[in-house]
Amino acid sequence: MIRILLASALSLCCLSGALAQGYPSRPVRIVVPASAGGTVDLLTRAVAIRLADHLGQPTVIENRAGATTSIAEEYVVRQPADGYTLMMSGITLATQPFMRANLPYDPQRDLAMISLVAVSGNVIVVNPNLPAQTVPELIALAKASPRPLLYGTAAFGATGHLAAEMFNQMAGTKFSQVPYKGAAPALNDLIAGQIDMTFDNIPAAINHIRSGRIRAIAVTSPRRDRQLPDVPTISEAGLAGYELVAWFGLVAPAGTPSDIIKRLHAETVKTLRDPTVLERLEKLGFEAVGNSPAEFAAYVRAQADTLGKVIRSAGIKPQ
Repeated sequence: MIRILLASALSLCCLSGALAQGYPSRPVRIVVPASAGGTVDLLTRAVAIRLADHLGQPTVIENRAGATTSIAEEYVVRQPADGYTLMMSGITLATQPFMRANLPYDPQRDLAMISLVAVSGNVIVVNPNLPAQTVPELIALAKASPRPLLYGTAAFGATGHLAAEMFNQMAGTKFSQVPYKGAAPALNDLIAGQIDMTFDNIPAAINHIRSGRIRAIAVTSPRRDRQLPDVPTISEAGLAGYELVAWFGLVAPAGTPSDIIKRLHAETVKTLRDPTVLERLEKLGFEAVGNSPAEFAAYVRAQADTLGKVIRSAGIKPQ
């Protein structure tokens, strides 16, 4: 029996090695859990072009939007663990178990981390008619207002939703969420004055800020953003210790052979060191990362701990 088990284990190891040596032999799909043209889609396409060169095979982008990324995540979880289906996922890897009722999978258990690709701060943007220029003025206005100030979000459980709830908890405000199906309609209503503010991704908001259609109050990142050097961080503007960024990384179905994960990680790091890719990401408002699979997994666990506390304190119930 022991010999049989050892032989079986050796066969599996040999099979895994053989798969990795010939990998990839056909195009690699990268699933994007959002519609084409959005922030994560633009990021994925910027990375995928050069990643294909390093892998020696085309990369095919497949958009599967809906249910705050859970449609795409569940789809990827159920794909063969052979390295030919990847996903560019983000904060929901840490938050889905807190936000979704009866989730049929566990993101951290059922997905293999490859690398954290990039991070981007969010920015508090307000309608220009809102009489608040700074974080202290926004807090004072919110506390004095006879109605809750309304903030739009790209989706229930999105980074902007949690960024606003973290702000509420630290500032003692009671901003009220208005969920949208994407960042664009939320920004459109902000410009039109239907809502008071959003905590939006900088790449989505930057052109509207520059045009003056919306006003930037502060960024959620630990450092000022290079594209908005005159806009302070929330921490330096009065809420010391505040920090929340949008982040995106490549994942694969759990069980993908370790040699394939190592190859994907190595080629991702090469891609993120490419000057043309770095320039493109910077223009989109991202900072490239490229950490190891173990570091990425640890990052997701830490984010789950931090954001889980925010979600529970805000009284947000799974939907």
